[in-house]
Amino acid sequence: MTEHDHSHDHDHDHDHGHDHDHDHDHDHDHGHDHDHGPSAEEFERAQAEAARRRALQQIRQYPDPALQLKAHEVEIFDESLMNLVERMMGLMKDAGGVGLAATQIGILQRVFVFEPDDDGPKAIVNPVVSNVGSDKDSDEEGCLSLQNVRVDVERPTKLTLSGKDPEGNDVTYDLEGYGARVVQHELDHLDGVLIIDRTDAASRKEALGILRPTPVLTEPVLPR
Repeated sequence: MTEHDHSHDHDHDHDHGHDHDHDHDHDHDHGHDHDHGPSAEEFERAQAEAARRRALQQIRQYPDPALQLKAHEVEIFDESLMNLVERMMGLMKDAGGVGLAATQIGILQRVFVFEPDDDGPKAIVNPVVSNVGSDKDSDEEGCLSLQNVRVDVERPTKLTLSGKDPEGNDVTYDLEGYGARVVQHELDHLDGVLIIDRTDAASRKEALGILRPTPVLTEPVLPR
């Protein structure tokens, strides 16, 4: 799942680029001032964008068949599972997301990582949702596997998430609002369900038009 303020970041990038063009013209009037190269801020921005692109290249994109498959329960908690979680957390961060499911990188295991607040990223294995509240809310969601698509999805606003951490310890999270939405989005991925399956018909049609079926070179789906 992508961050809510991703679109705002894009707008900021556009405005910054416009200001840079103006500054470049101004520097040109002063001779050799424009030879100093990119600023530290511009360099960091370019580095972050390069990391984002590399991460997205490793995340399966619609209509990759792995995104429609149901993941299997994890039975072995070992070093390979720890490595998987570490990789997923790195990809989530670099891609600018707040959640990433194992199926999104072609691994059919019931594992996802998420960061619904400022407490840092978390990982949960064999997740189960309970105590789902009756109140529901509709809000816009994006997805790291459906680039440039954002659709309204209605979800319960309160729930309890239980499962194991990567070391096999029991964990439980009581979540509301944004946090509850994030984990429902990722749990959907583990069941082969996408946001375009959760939205209304008109929004789905518009989203599919944006995605436009293109040839996809798929890698093998790895059960483990």
